[in-house]
Amino acid sequence: MIRFDDLRLFVRTAALGSFSSAAREADLLPGQVSAAIQRLERDLDVRLFARSTRSLKLTAEGEQYLPYAEQVLSMLHEGRERLHGSMHALRGTLRITAPSDLGRNGLLPLLGAFRDMHPKLILKLSVSDHVIDVFRDPVDVAIRYGAPETASYVALALAENNRRVLVASPQYLRRRGVPSSLDELASHDCLPYVLGGRVYDRWWFPVGGTRRQVTVKGVLLCDDAEIARRWAVEGRGIAYKSWLDVHEDVKAGRLQILLPDHPGESAPLNLVCPHRRQFSPAVKYLHAHLREHIAPMSLAMREYAGASA
Repeated sequence: MIRFDDLRLFVRTAALGSFSSAAREADLLPGQVSAAIQRLERDLDVRLFARSTRSLKLTAEGEQYLPYAEQVLSMLHEGRERLHGSMHALRGTLRITAPSDLGRNGLLPLLGAFRDMHPKLILKLSVSDHVIDVFRDPVDVAIRYGAPETASYVALALAENNRRVLVASPQYLRRRGVPSSLDELASHDCLPYVLGGRVYDRWWFPVGGTRRQVTVKGVLLCDDAEIARRWAVEGRGIAYKSWLDVHEDVKAGRLQILLPDHPGESAPLNLVCPHRRQFSPAVKYLHAHLREHIAPMSLAMREYAGASA
């Protein structure tokens, strides 16, 4: 008889590409994972993985069987959630990944309040600007900026009207002056960010139905969006950030919106799941909770942009 734990280890081994990685995730020894896969292969009377000293790949039979194993596990998970997942009794573990600045400063209190509402639920938060693979990495939902690049996963809107804005601190503007056009950005200290080893020093703006590129320069580079915001607050340069990241600083007067007549690129915020079968009650209520609080924040951008004009 096939064991469901063996099925689960098979699916995670296929996603992660090694017995060792699947073992670390499940807090098991690699030999235990290997034994589970061998047991499943005996039950099915097929070889699921082609093993060598350097690689582990699914066989043709393994590729064919994988979606059925995923569906069985998904149905079991959904059944368990339906039994125990009413709004007042959410339980289990919900694994969330979010961008660094928004995760630490915007989502943290909202997630804490959500956990207080559902005390039987365990939240595991990973905060990073590295874009994870929601199919391979052990997460249930990803909070992500930008329009979905592919239809292979499902995105639920949290703030579809959010945009990027140019911001700088009052002390920087007193020292260097307020830019009056996009062209003047080239002569200012800017705060480009780094992702995957690449410096994003070309900022894009929607102008007259097209996209205009502005190349900027700066001597302070980082791969953490929160650091770029902190440097801007300290008066070290101009940042091009999501409104959701900087709205509290703008409201408090620590940052000022620049060139309000040139709105920045659209930066919709979404809650992303690999597929609809992972929309457990916990995910659905989390989406509703976050959207209720985040959507109004993005709409307030026009008020503060107008005040800066």
